[in-house]
Amino acid sequence: MKNIPYILIASRFLLAPIIILLSYLNGAESRFIILTLMYIGLFTDIFDGIIARKAGVSSEKLRRLDSQVDLVFWLSLGFAVYFLNPTLIKDEWQNILLIFIMEALCYMISWIKFGKETCTHAWLSKLWGLSLLLAFTFLIGFQQIGWTFYLTIALGFISHLDVILIILILPKWTYDVPSFYHAWKIRNGIQRKKTTFFN
Repeated sequence: MKNIPYILIASRFLLAPIIILLSYLNGAESRFIILTLMYIGLFTDIFDGIIARKAGVSSEKLRRLDSQVDLVFWLSLGFAVYFLNPTLIKDEWQNILLIFIMEALCYMISWIKFGKETCTHAWLSKLWGLSLLLAFTFLIGFQQIGWTFYLTIALGFISHLDVILIILILPKWTYDVPSFYHAWKIRNGIQRKKTTFFN
């Protein structure tokens, strides 16, 4: 039971190069397989945290590993979209660049303040992850930008802003902080009740 979260994280990490290779080598023929792998990866991401908290092994090491693998996994899907239909990415490069800048800012501010990467697993970030799932489903499955893409850009900007506020408010580095409001409570010494499903 205690090793299952690590196995789930490792499986998601291994999916990333497979997704990139399939999209690069097989192109359109691999769309359904890539989508299937994406949903499998999402379920591993959901359950690794739940099982870790249930088993009492939700540690800093595990949560940091989970965050970094998440980044690798979603980037692999971004590369897949580019290989499958580069025009879609090139036409929206400004919106995509905005999200990359926000992500970089989160890491830079966290490293400058704490000497560690950010690992908040905030609620808005989880919501953004679900919007990414929808956007990639449309981009990979139907080759469409659509409303899901613009929703993802908007939620991506807002969720990264939330993370930046969390980092700035926290008095010391902490993992699993649901929102900037919770960071404010931590700063003021107010304890919060953790749950199995939402950290």
